[in-house]
Amino acid sequence: MPGNEIVGKEELNELKKIFTKSNGVLFAHAFDKRRKNIFRIRSFEKELSKFFKIKYVQCVSSGTAAIKVGLKALGVKYGDEVITQSFNFIATIEAILDLGAKPVITKIDDSLNMCPDDLKKKINSKTKAVIPVHMLGFSADMSKISKICREKNIPILEDNCESVGAKFNKKYLGTLGDIGVFSFDFGKNITTGEGGALLTKNKKLFKFCKEYHDHGHELNPKYPRGMDTVKIFGFNYRMTEMQGAVGLAQIKKLKKILRENKTRYDVLYKNLKDNYKIRTLFKGTTPSYDTMMFKVKNNNLRSKIISFLKKKKIGTKNVPDAIKWHFAHYWKHAIKREQIKSIQSSRKKIESYIAIPILIKQKVSTYKEIGSYIKKLAD
Repeated sequence: MPGNEIVGKEELNELKKIFTKSNGVLFAHAFDKRRKNIFRIRSFEKELSKFFKIKYVQCVSSGTAAIKVGLKALGVKYGDEVITQSFNFIATIEAILDLGAKPVITKIDDSLNMCPDDLKKKINSKTKAVIPVHMLGFSADMSKISKICREKNIPILEDNCESVGAKFNKKYLGTLGDIGVFSFDFGKNITTGEGGALLTKNKKLFKFCKEYHDHGHELNPKYPRGMDTVKIFGFNYRMTEMQGAVGLAQIKKLKKILRENKTRYDVLYKNLKDNYKIRTLFKGTTPSYDTMMFKVKNNNLRSKIISFLKKKKIGTKNVPDAIKWHFAHYWKHAIKREQIKSIQSSRKKIESYIAIPILIKQKVSTYKEIGSYIKKLAD
């Protein structure tokens, strides 16, 4: 369930406080006296840090910006190679290309995320970072991926834009790599409209991200912002106070979102598990339950299921409705032909799946009806 479904009075009240308590300061920095030293983004970062049990959090303007800032912090430069996976969103590739680096694409395993065996084959002396992507609520195999990267001394940027709130071995996704990134766009588990965040345990990486996303500002407490010190050049990937205010309301709803997701997901799982292959969930992990993905090879059966989902005003989520933006086979404008050729087995795999979105506005009874209908089709 995307957080946008339950945007309401709580978010509105937080937005109103900007005008009633902070004299309408919409900017994330400066104007200390006028804003009465109230910084909503900093408060949102603290809440994220507390919820996800991670020391350092830096909010930015989008999940895409978070990926780029994170890669910069890890030292990715022109000519370097960055490995990521074929089932993904184009933003990950765009961030790599924007740094002048080369994206290297792996196949997917039965979790529909990065295949560790293929990752191992594609690491070479030019590999500067690895980006596993936890797609549509399910974790990649972080035990194997982490082991491979430790042995090769390669940092991990964990792209958790699509699985905020999910866990791997009792730890939140986005806290397992050197840097984790979240997206808060309007379709994500919690939303600020646009926006994103970087999470890390590493103080040095956090310092870079903090400075780089804000034109290099060190925010030296000895000087006013206009006379601030600087050591690196940066760019503007700042979040606004309005986004921070909405985030403060949304983070309080995340546990409810995950709970409601699971209730609806479990109804589908109960009906589908005996007749359909459901994507692999690694032992000891907890998805965010926002999407049910299951395999349907028969085209006639697939058409019937998709038509029924449309009739129930639920539709599909990315697979198949937006597959061209979520699978590397279709990114001929960004990826070389030989890489596209190398992932054709993964294309066949992903295109045999259907992804059902979990929506809180839809009653549990609707998901029971959907599950029952799909189950009967297989009998």
